[in-house]
Amino acid sequence: MSQARLSPGVVPGRLTPDALAANFTDVAPPLDRHEAQVAADRCYFCHDAPCITACPTGIDIPLFIRQIGTGTPDAAAMTILGANIFGGMCARVCPTENLCEGACVREAAEGRPVEIGALQRYATDHLMAKGAHPFTRAAPTGHRVAVVGAGPAGLACAHRLAMKGIDVTVFEARPKPGGLNEYGIASYKAVDGFAQAEVEWLLKIGGIELRHGHRLGAEITLEELRADYDAVFLGMGLSGVNALGAPGEERMHVLDAVDFIRDLRQASDLTALPVGRDVVVIGGGMTAVDAAVQARLLGAENVTILYRRGQERMAASRHEQEHATASGVRIICNAVPVALHGNGTVAQIECAYTDDSSGALVVTDQRFRLPADQVFRAIGQRLDGTPDELRLTGGKIDVDAVGRSSIPGVWAGGDCALGGDDLTVTAVAEGRDAAEDIVEYLGART
Repeated sequence: MSQARLSPGVVPGRLTPDALAANFTDVAPPLDRHEAQVAADRCYFCHDAPCITACPTGIDIPLFIRQIGTGTPDAAAMTILGANIFGGMCARVCPTENLCEGACVREAAEGRPVEIGALQRYATDHLMAKGAHPFTRAAPTGHRVAVVGAGPAGLACAHRLAMKGIDVTVFEARPKPGGLNEYGIASYKAVDGFAQAEVEWLLKIGGIELRHGHRLGAEITLEELRADYDAVFLGMGLSGVNALGAPGEERMHVLDAVDFIRDLRQASDLTALPVGRDVVVIGGGMTAVDAAVQARLLGAENVTILYRRGQERMAASRHEQEHATASGVRIICNAVPVALHGNGTVAQIECAYTDDSSGALVVTDQRFRLPADQVFRAIGQRLDGTPDELRLTGGKIDVDAVGRSSIPGVWAGGDCALGGDDLTVTAVAEGRDAAEDIVEYLGART
């Protein structure tokens, strides 16, 4: 984020280094051994456990919890990582309240689920702390696969292919791998450089080459990749950001929330990051919540999330919404921006109340204004730079259940593909499943 021409309200260093360090500590500290044993003892080890069905990667949750309970956390980690190689990050960022923990029978009976996410972190952290990679490659097959994008989908695909003896080249546009895990989540969810540490650990499987500074449609083309490799997997995520479409959107300090989160994640000195006094975030998903909460943690005095529909329709989970309000963020629902005012720099945002009681969104004539010296757009991203020959549906790459695109030999997964939902765990599942199908495809051609 450029710090040039800051307005009087958008300044760095609102808080002291000590205050910032305290604000950005681990939001969910890890369990110790005793806490993990107590948490594991609460599991009923259900037959046909609903938590497994609710997990996009299908981890055998009762099994790994039983393994923790019997004092074998490394075995538990292998159960997790065999299904989800990003089990460590998913334990930190998954909306478990909507997935495995939301389906837990303890949640239904008592309103307090088994702490599945915390137990998953306990097991995976225990194994990863040993440094060695627990999986080994199969004998080389002689096949080569190109993966575009070093995010959760691309790296999950690459890891599974490498395990099967296939050589993989991963092309990444950015200077660091990790995708959403590195650039797109709140800093307090994955502290101490965990995202990069997890990628480095993953790459120890061998057989995976990373090439940075390669963007599809620029330094590389799909035609070239198809000619040089036996198969291609596209996992480049979404690079474009939707516009508000409101007059005044071009004013200074109207920014994309994903850029704000990226800059914060990559900052070596949080005191150098500028933040407004009155911040408004437009949107209702995880990106909006992450941007709003972190603006508060940086020292913004007033932070408001503005969402166009009712609060129950927000994509961010109820847990994340409550975390936002507990952090001092105000959530205004059923309202949309209609204009941004100011003399070159945004100073106010004019809003209109909406009505969605009939299902359709109706913008009413009722107006109000909020002071806003910094506005973040978090209303969704779009796919940019896709080859014309790829069939798209709803602005995303059209794929079947195993990720096959409209072009033979080309798969896709993660946010860039149809069905992607901005979750690391879903991207991992799609990358993994595409890899398994690629293995079958290559085997059939041999």
